[in-house]
Amino acid sequence: MIAVCPNPFRDLELHVTRQVLDILHREGKEAAVCPVFAEDAPEAVPAGIRTRRLEEVAGRCELAVVIGGDGTLLKVARELHHLPVPILGINLGTKGFMCALEPADIALTAQAARGEYKLSRRMMLDVKLIRDGETVYTDCALNDAVLRGYVDCIQLTAWYGQARVIRYSGDGMVLATPTGSTGYSMSAGGPIVEPTAGSIILSPICAHMIGARSFVLDPSRTVTVKAERLHGRRAYLSVDGSPGVELVNGDLLKVSRSEHCTLMVDLGLRSFFDMAYEKLK
Repeated sequence: MIAVCPNPFRDLELHVTRQVLDILHREGKEAAVCPVFAEDAPEAVPAGIRTRRLEEVAGRCELAVVIGGDGTLLKVARELHHLPVPILGINLGTKGFMCALEPADIALTAQAARGEYKLSRRMMLDVKLIRDGETVYTDCALNDAVLRGYVDCIQLTAWYGQARVIRYSGDGMVLATPTGSTGYSMSAGGPIVEPTAGSIILSPICAHMIGARSFVLDPSRTVTVKAERLHGRRAYLSVDGSPGVELVNGDLLKVSRSEHCTLMVDLGLRSFFDMAYEKLK
């Protein structure tokens, strides 16, 4: 089975989805339409389209075709992070760094359905929030984990293993994977890293410190970040753009390389460097 995961707010009237379904049916593939972001707006899916929940079919899927932008792909990747299901993205968003195809390339979905592609293995991060010695939140990130103040500056200290890396007051910090290096991390001044690399990228957000720079760290050790001076100030943790988890003073965020990885379909249309040049010029 192939899961077709459209964002109905990008793919209006599921126009592209219908094309993909036609291609898959011609290839003799069973397909299930699993809309993303439509839980609270079922009217966004046209009548007559039978839909399934991704969690219901994920265990039987050989491929997931995501139709939308990077946010849509991240949402699907989070649901599939524990399963070896390759993901093919068709970009209907603004940048679409994680999408292998543009709408003009949609016919190549047939090639992917036949299994004629390379796999791009993307590192993920295990995220753990510790409060008073107890784990209060866990997650897994394909893109990044962000610590950020709502309005006021907050103080953050980061360690790599036992070594202190940086301490500063500012708006927050981004801890990104190579896949996430072209997202918020880049906007915060972080480097662009080849997405199949293995590293944890630490990027301060608007630090009140002239020497504050990004660090590209080997993922063999855990990165720990402490949030301080939050008395009367609000701050949150967000993983891959998920709704924020409120922080309290002294919270510790621990980020390490996950045993899981996201499998991305690579059809060889263009290199990452060509894509980065085209989308960022």
